[in-house]
Amino acid sequence: MINRQLPQHAPLTQFAVHDDCLQIGGMLLTRLAQRVGSTPFYAYDRQKITERVALLRQHLPPEILLHYAVKANPMPAVVQLLAGLTDGLDVASAGEMKIALDTGIDPGKISFAGPGKKAYELQSAIAAGAVLNVESQQELKTIAQQGAAMDITPAVAIRVNPDFELKAAGMKMGGGAKPFGIDAEQIPGVLREISSLNLDFVGFHIFSGSQNLNAAAIQQAQEQSIQLAIELARHAPSPVRLLNIGGGFGVPYFPGEQPLDIAAVGDHLRILMQQVRRQLPEAAVALELGRYLVAEAGIYVCRVLERKLSRGQVFLITDGGMHHHLAASGNFGQVIRKNYPVLIGNKVHGHEREIVSVTGPLCTPLDVLAEQLSMAKASAGDLVVVLQSGAYGLSASPVAFLGHPEPAEVLV
Repeated sequence: MINRQLPQHAPLTQFAVHDDCLQIGGMLLTRLAQRVGSTPFYAYDRQKITERVALLRQHLPPEILLHYAVKANPMPAVVQLLAGLTDGLDVASAGEMKIALDTGIDPGKISFAGPGKKAYELQSAIAAGAVLNVESQQELKTIAQQGAAMDITPAVAIRVNPDFELKAAGMKMGGGAKPFGIDAEQIPGVLREISSLNLDFVGFHIFSGSQNLNAAAIQQAQEQSIQLAIELARHAPSPVRLLNIGGGFGVPYFPGEQPLDIAAVGDHLRILMQQVRRQLPEAAVALELGRYLVAEAGIYVCRVLERKLSRGQVFLITDGGMHHHLAASGNFGQVIRKNYPVLIGNKVHGHEREIVSVTGPLCTPLDVLAEQLSMAKASAGDLVVVLQSGAYGLSASPVAFLGHPEPAEVLV
């Protein structure tokens, strides 16, 4: 039989380990579990989020604006923290906009994107003074009508569906036929229409993809986005004041993946900004980042209820599962299921190791948090930790499925 070495997870050292117990927010996981009072729960480390923003400030051109995409993690305490660390908040619903407004941020630094905005959402955004990223010509007309009825001049940016995509992206948000934004070739006509409406044209939103670990692909997409904005700006009714070129910065989740070279991305952006200053002198350039800011700062914690042996395979049955963390179960966009980094939080290294599968209490074979993964030998009461869980965790999971209680969330 061939002994094949399987690819390993990239070293994840963002959290310290003391006496073989994970620490988060400077606190031992066992003590944090006592403080929370019950499992399962999500925990987010405020210092790690702060350090991630500082890392970006270090490597990106100083004039680049950092926006936080609230959909990545809408926990109010997390959004409040990032409202003070970043230059703007990007929302995709009236619910997210309320969370953003509750932080006390200048409403003009909130942008509202997403197809199919409801009439009351548009009205709320106009009344608040947020920037609306327009996704269709119908939406544009509705915004103008509502603004006129409210005697307000709405601020709008046009979301462009480019004729290119972010190569090697986990999710492709642009290129081809998409429900997002207005096709690039239609934009000149839309801009002419804006000139006849009582609207405050702010600029463009060009988002081509997400979850990318390839610096060269991100560099190419940013270059194409800026060039497209320069071309479209020739048709604009007023100078471009804001150019949101999206994000796409990924984090490593699976075996074989390596962290994004953020320094290389920053170096290339410095070159691109020279062109922006020449061609779009009034434009501020924003990066819209969600996952990259919060994913690695968060963990999901559940407790082992039982060790179960079935035909030679060990299962750890826990009180958590796919209803709390759909992405870790492999049911949130994965074609072939791959393991998130999972460990026994109170026995990170352990004296004994074993190959186990971690499952939850749901009556479905989809309820898997780790499949045939090497970790410390665990017993009932031990704490299972899913790393890289600060983004698209609880809010992206079917928490009502089978009626189990929702987990807590804490920022430490």
